[in-house]
Amino acid sequence: MSTAQQQKFQPSPLDVLIIGAGLSGIGAARALTDQCPDKRYQILERRAAMGGTWDLFRYPGIRSDSDMYTLSYSYKPWTHRKSIADGPDIKRYIEEIAEESGITNNIRFQRKVLSAAWSSDEALWTITALATDQQGEEHEEVVKARLLSVCAGYYSYDEGYRPDFPNEADFKGQIIHPQFWPENLDYSGKRVVVIGSGATAVTLVPALAQTAAHVTMLQRSPSYVVSRPLEDGFARGLQKWVPMPAAHALTRWKNVLLGSFFYRIARNKPEMFKQRLLHMVKTQVGPELDMKHFTPSYKPWDQRVCAVPDGDLFHDIRAGRASVVTDTIDTFTPDGIRLASGEELKADIIITATGLKLNALGDVQVSVDGEPVAFGEHTAYKGMMLSDIPNLILTFGYTNASWTLKAELTSNYTCRLLQYMDRHGYKMAVPRRGADVQDAPFLNFTSGYVQRAEGMLPKQGDRKPWQVHQNYFQDKLTIQYGRVDDGVMQFQ
Repeated sequence: MSTAQQQKFQPSPLDVLIIGAGLSGIGAARALTDQCPDKRYQILERRAAMGGTWDLFRYPGIRSDSDMYTLSYSYKPWTHRKSIADGPDIKRYIEEIAEESGITNNIRFQRKVLSAAWSSDEALWTITALATDQQGEEHEEVVKARLLSVCAGYYSYDEGYRPDFPNEADFKGQIIHPQFWPENLDYSGKRVVVIGSGATAVTLVPALAQTAAHVTMLQRSPSYVVSRPLEDGFARGLQKWVPMPAAHALTRWKNVLLGSFFYRIARNKPEMFKQRLLHMVKTQVGPELDMKHFTPSYKPWDQRVCAVPDGDLFHDIRAGRASVVTDTIDTFTPDGIRLASGEELKADIIITATGLKLNALGDVQVSVDGEPVAFGEHTAYKGMMLSDIPNLILTFGYTNASWTLKAELTSNYTCRLLQYMDRHGYKMAVPRRGADVQDAPFLNFTSGYVQRAEGMLPKQGDRKPWQVHQNYFQDKLTIQYGRVDDGVMQFQ
């Protein structure tokens, strides 16, 4: 790296340091560019390219599990035909925002943040990152910042959730985790077993079934799966009559309202909603399939509902290209998997779509005035900041709607907070929790990846502003229109 580049990349101190150049991080930078143009910021990205999830995951069929009119940002219309979009198109959308806003020049790639230390005396964060240069050599870099914006997502990039199965070493074929998909894997004409029933599994099965000999989705327990239109007819029709920004805004609000409406019905009348979902599946797969494979034991939205565009999974099952087996694994064999029932599934390739491993703030070691921070001992403020941790913004999206809806509210709030602090000459903002606030889990979700990380995630409280809403309208009122100086946020 040249001296000029070192000087460019090491201003001290920054106003804002953003961790992560994915959908959230680029959105946070865009908000600063538009609303706080005087602020100096940089993004530290551990990978060699922006995109986050949409750069990391390369498995066949990778796509959004939310509609793109809400997964995209309000200021950047989604112009592609597909409402349930492919991963490469989403990555390109993120890159376009960065290029149009001049954000790319402020990204430092291949910087893995190791630690962030807050000093109240300096009113600054000191961030240490491991940098990898073009020759592959590593060295540490240090940068100071007034505010830390963590947009690193919620799961580990280094490892997925991967249970050990009995006698895996006996299997003669390949075992693959989707998070680490090998380049140029040839599965044409092969027998494939996908272990899992979540969003990754229902995405992989139809994509593989196009050329594999047969694909079996092996699940220990079923998930709710619903068919969604690949294209939004309302959006496509509207775009013929009104300008694209207006069409995008109207479609976005339509989808937010419908999503909120159906979620409310699902939570208030779970049995009725469940029967409706199962009826839709039965209509798609036909009477021959045993509905036990699509009948979960939990209520709708206790876990995330999986969307399949135009019912592609159901079409492949009906056509015989794919099948679903609900059972537990007894052992791996040289030729596949033997189940608890005694049945053996023959396989050339086994894919363990067994889930993600959650982490807290990208595995960054955080300290405040020399004291290490254990995130499980802190409480989320408006779902964006943490009790007793100054000048730190955490971006965490919704479990029942598009991630970007909350990410955009969070980035706009960051700008409001900075502007408020500037007007009053404050250097530090920290939410302080009262002793009367009672703890509750951060996420009211029964998914395995959430339950496994319960002790690692922060808590939420039993009252405002310590509650983590899974409701865009509540958050919009609280975050966008609520007072910055609300009596809970303390300034110095």
